[in-house]
Amino acid sequence: MAIISLSRIVAHWADQQADRAAIDHEGQSISWGDLEKRTNRLARAYQKLGVQADDFVTIALPNGIEFFEACLATWKLGATPQPVSARLPKLERDQIIDLGKPRIVVGVQAGEYDPIPSIPEGFEPDASLSDEALPEAVASSIKAMTSGGSTGRPKLIVSKLPAVWDPEVPYLEIPLQGTMLIPGPLYHNGPFLWAMIALFKGCTIAVTTRFDPEKTLAVIERLKVNVAYMVPTMMRRIWGLPEEIRTKYDLSSLTALWHLAAPCPAWLKEAYIEWLGAEVIWELYGGTEGQGSTTIQGTEWLQHKGSVGRPVESCEMKIVNEAGEIVPPGEIGEVFLRPLDGAGTTYRYIGAEARAIEGGWESLGDMGWMDEDGYLYLTDRLSDMILVGGANIYPAEVEAAVEAYPGVRSSAVIGLPDEDMGARLHAIIDRPEGPVDEAAMQAHLSDRLVRYKIPKSFEYVADAVRDDAGKVRRKALREARLTSPAD
Repeated sequence: MAIISLSRIVAHWADQQADRAAIDHEGQSISWGDLEKRTNRLARAYQKLGVQADDFVTIALPNGIEFFEACLATWKLGATPQPVSARLPKLERDQIIDLGKPRIVVGVQAGEYDPIPSIPEGFEPDASLSDEALPEAVASSIKAMTSGGSTGRPKLIVSKLPAVWDPEVPYLEIPLQGTMLIPGPLYHNGPFLWAMIALFKGCTIAVTTRFDPEKTLAVIERLKVNVAYMVPTMMRRIWGLPEEIRTKYDLSSLTALWHLAAPCPAWLKEAYIEWLGAEVIWELYGGTEGQGSTTIQGTEWLQHKGSVGRPVESCEMKIVNEAGEIVPPGEIGEVFLRPLDGAGTTYRYIGAEARAIEGGWESLGDMGWMDEDGYLYLTDRLSDMILVGGANIYPAEVEAAVEAYPGVRSSAVIGLPDEDMGARLHAIIDRPEGPVDEAAMQAHLSDRLVRYKIPKSFEYVADAVRDDAGKVRRKALREARLTSPAD
């Protein structure tokens, strides 16, 4: 099979399996044949609003069939999907739209971004528009994902992969015309990538609005899911179900369960290996930027417990100390990656600069070490980024929202241990006037931050949180609270 333009990928599979479900959203499904016709008509509606080749289309839709249709219609015009959370506060979404300058915004009320056209959720194109195939078009970038920035402002990570795919090339253990389960938010890079690649390979995509542990198992049984994408928080919640519930579902169709986006406790991974089989459990470490990644199957992991795997064939990796020198196996340093095709070949930033060193090596901000066999083990985050349930949260962004509250002089947001989510956000607030009502602070933050970025606890202190240089010592603040008998 040859490489196929994403403007033609749905038509390719509709010709082979027109009546088979392409997407199943909690029992509501759409066939490949209907998906082809609907996205042709939707693409023409976008075209009438001015979308052209290599434009960005910001998509602020929740998980569901409509999200896929918006992305596919965008690719059919040779344009690039730029997904954001449907729950994103307007202030943050405004910053992203200011960065990306999309041609249209999908999922917000009409007129919200005039003169940029906006299309609300539930939009149906004019029935008079043709549902026949459009001229072939290829976007120069397959996706433009959003990430928080260490400065507190978002950035766009624009892929340099063109919008084409070869369905027969092996990728992520996804079979041709299989079934993939995505219980995570599609605006995140991992769920987006796994879902779309599976779609390109002719799979039925099962997607849920939000994660529910028992319903996830029920979907695997109902649709005989082959491959599932999860983060460790999801795995932990499934494992926390009563054993009689967890084991009553038939999961024998699963050939690969991928987990990524956050560290997985060894005990939890061992439990899943024993439950589903070592050959089923897979892990990936990498970033949205795509400079490189590691993968490891459960069978390998049992021989290298705690490892996130070895670098894939398309990249190289090294561990260096503060002087920039490569360290020997077993010694901790900063992890740097570089694609074999050269620096800058996989992505470009809008609104940020890469953390790079001489030779085009780039860091994702992780510390770790490699063993004699080249397996990578992660130890800590070099940056201040906090992982909550697989989501990346940058303290500076949360602190900026906290400090917008009247009377707040400074603040520091840290991650404290949480058995369920891996970490919980704790805000330390310097406010000379004293504490404020928690409901008032929550309401204030809800206008500025998406829900998962709002701290779970608040602490008010009398002294300045930052020093005279404006620096905050989050590590010291965190350690003090971890060792405090009151915590």
